[in-house]
Order: sequence, then structure tokens, then C-alpha cells
Amino acid sequence: MHIQAKQMNQYPWYLRIFYSRQKRKLGQVLNPGLLWGRMPRLEVLFLLFWGFLDRKRSPIDPALRALVQVYVAKLNWCQFCIDLNSHNFFQRSHSMEKIEALDHWRESLIYSEREVTLLEYVEILCSPRIKVTPELMAALKAHFDDDQIVELTALIAFQNMSAKFNAGLDIPSQGLCQIETSDKRG
Repeated sequence: MHIQAKQMNQYPWYLRIFYSRQKRKLGQVLNPGLLWGRMPRLEVLFLLFWGFLDRKRSPIDPALRALVQVYVAKLNWCQFCIDLNSHNFFQRSHSMEKIEALDHWRESLIYSEREVTLLEYVEILCSPRIKVTPELMAALKAHFDDDQIVELTALIAFQNMSAKFNAGLDIPSQGLCQIETSDKRG
């Protein structure tokens, strides 16, 4: 990692409570949180945004959200995000088949038409030149209502930001999901 975490006693009490809960749930404190925590108010905003996107009452299926996040992570070469979101995907779907096939999603027959359309949208939103065609938006609208599209777009943008933060600071995987992770560097 390019930046090191602070000593635990240097974080505000409210972040230490969050880190303690995270350690109970995942067995460890996650490095990105410790780096976001170097700026406590920024981490609180990050956690509030993430909490909304990952809420139980989201209109987007939890496994689909995790699939989107893994693909965004792969497009951004974020090994930490691939690890964490693959772990989340497995927890939500009890399968790794779709994660393992992501590098070849266009040729794979395991994805639904809805998932293929969404993965295409993810790819466009993660590219340097974003141009969502009317045809792609019509295809999305065939599978998702307007509010779901707004929420999916926010999720993709959030994960893109998070993956770039982690990749930029060279935050490694923390071994949450024991699968082979390839990147898109070629």
C-alpha cells in the first residue's frame, strides 16, 4: 500500500466502533476503511452512501448488485474490490460460476439477457468516454424501471470511485474470497 493506516487509537471513537463490528463480521478490519478513516468525515460520507446502496430494501437484487461491483472492480484492476465483492456475491448467491465467467461474459450462456444488458452498461460507464446509446437505454428499460436504473447508475459510479481509490493507493486483496482473480490489463 502506498499510504499506511494510522494506529487504531488515532481514529475517532465512532470509527473504532465501526472497525470493531467489521472485525467481528469479517474477521479483520478492511484496509480501505482505515485509509478513508484518515479523513473521518469523508469516511462517514462514504459509509452513508454505501449503506444506502447496500440496504436490504433496495429494489435491486443483492447478488446482482455484487455481480455489478465485481465487474466494475475488474475493469479498474482493483484486487481488493474483486476479493470483497466476490465474497459478497458468494454470500448472496452461493455460487461463483458467474464471477468466474466475467472475463468472457459476452460469449457465456450463463448470464440472463438482463445481466448481459447490465454488464454492457457497466462497461460503458467505466470507460473513459461515456456514451449510453438510446438502444442500450431502451434495453435497460426493458429490464429495469427508471428508479432502478438511477440506483444501478449510482452503484456503478460509487464502485468505480471506490475501485479507483483502492487501485490508486495499491490496496491489496485481504483474502476474503479464495478464488482466482484475473485482471483486465491483458
